[in-house]
Amino acid sequence: MSKNVLILSGSPRKNGNSDILCDEFARGAAEAGNNVEKIRVAEKNIGFCRACYACRGTGVCTIKDDMAEVLQKMIDADVLVLASPVYFYSIDAQLRNHTRSINGNVQSPRRGDHRREYGSKGTYW
Repeated sequence: MSKNVLILSGSPRKNGNSDILCDEFARGAAEAGNNVEKIRVAEKNIGFCRACYACRGTGVCTIKDDMAEVLQKMIDADVLVLASPVYFYSIDAQLRNHTRSINGNVQSPRRGDHRREYGSKGTYW
């Protein structure tokens, strides 16, 4: 049975090392019969989280950008791959901004379970 694979490439450089690794992973996953999509995070318009936490109550971010589309694809994916070059012993700014933007849309043991808002799969971080 094929899986829906979503690859988030955090590389700021198109065809950089991390981006090439994403392409090779995608090729192998597709050859194995999976549905694969790669998103270059640097090419998306994703605003910075303002920590207003409106999303925790409504499940919807107040910032109107590409994050809603990307988040829905993450929810629909069976396999999620995050790739980033390592800068200053951490992930790069593009992928870090993306992961902070899902702040209120994930399950937290302290804040309850948001699975009811996004379907039976749930979104976990």
